[in-house]
Amino acid sequence: MLSTEYSAEISPDPCLRKIVLVSGALLALAGNVLIVFLPLAIALRVLAVTLWSYSTWRELVFLRRAWAGCIALKFVANGTVEILGPDLEWRPAELVSGSILLRSTGWLRVKTTAGHVVAELVRADGQQGRDWRHLHVIWRHVGA
Repeated sequence: MLSTEYSAEISPDPCLRKIVLVSGALLALAGNVLIVFLPLAIALRVLAVTLWSYSTWRELVFLRRAWAGCIALKFVANGTVEILGPDLEWRPAELVSGSILLRSTGWLRVKTTAGHVVAELVRADGQQGRDWRHLHVIWRHVGA
């Protein structure tokens, strides 16, 4: 197999996406609870809760919108990354900092050419074994 043909296609897991959204919402709620108990004037706490709620809601909406545009991720041996969009066309992307790949789990952050960041929580058992092994080889080779 040519090294240019060596790639790994990773499919997102809808269940993991729901876990990320629910955990984000719960952490947003926890942040609001912490803000309420800060020793500040009530007006400042209301303002802080409003700003925190808006910013976390906005991030969750952006994340969900990014997921709608990502059916799969392809990692190629030369270090390039592509995203399969809903129109079934592969688009170039870039792996960004904050990505991590462990033996059976990974948190992959990819930036599209439009500047949107797609973050995916992936598991080995949700992938084909060959693609997961290829992803690990590419990850080590590229130095991600």
